Amino acid sequence: MTSGDRWLAATWPLVRAHLPPAPARVMDVGCGRLGGFVPMLRSDGYDAIGIDPKAPNEPHYQRIEFERAVIPHRVDAAIASVALHHVASPAKVIDRIVSTLEAGGAVVAVEWAWERFDEPTRRWCFERLGPNDRPGWLHRRREEWLASGHDWPSYVREWARREGLHAGEVLVRLLDERLDRQLLMRGPYFFPDLAETTEADEQSAIDADQIRACRIDYVGMRR
Repeated sequence: MTSGDRWLAATWPLVRAHLPPAPARVMDVGCGRLGGFVPMLRSDGYDAIGIDPKAPNEPHYQRIEFERAVIPHRVDAAIASVALHHVASPAKVIDRIVSTLEAGGAVVAVEWAWERFDEPTRRWCFERLGPNDRPGWLHRRREEWLASGHDWPSYVREWARREGLHAGEVLVRLLDERLDRQLLMRGPYFFPDLAETTEADEQSAIDADQIRACRIDYVGMRR
């Protein structure tokens, strides 16, 4: 199972719990190469589409940036899983998501707060990285940080600036400005990319104040 598969399996119960009943129309924004939640949604009877430039070349997907996608009708719910922190303008993307919703429609956003990726959290994660034969994004961050010669806080701020990442607290504020918040929780984020580490393992470390919770679970309703 890939890290992407682990992420989808772990976050699906949260997403599913906050969707209207099937056969509601659901849009998965930034579904990625794996197709996001679209296969699970359609298996459960939803009328689901996924939008992403790297989406599978299959029916029920649009291989295009969300900002340029043609949305033929309003949807009952929209999902955005780690899709907002790297767009050029999250405010414009969230505005467009909200504009596609039926009145009372739901947005389920699962994001990460890179600004909470502090030194203790870095150390905990890097100690649990697997071998470099199949390096992931955390391997790349470790190698780049070591080569930089900078302390971790300086490195991660510069990396986020270079990548154009938006802080989690900014995303929550933008969502709150446009939606009626139903849920805001923080929890484990790194476990899919760590060796022999479960979501429960990371949650235990969070509960023990060893690391910070860097995942954001947000649900809001269109006013």
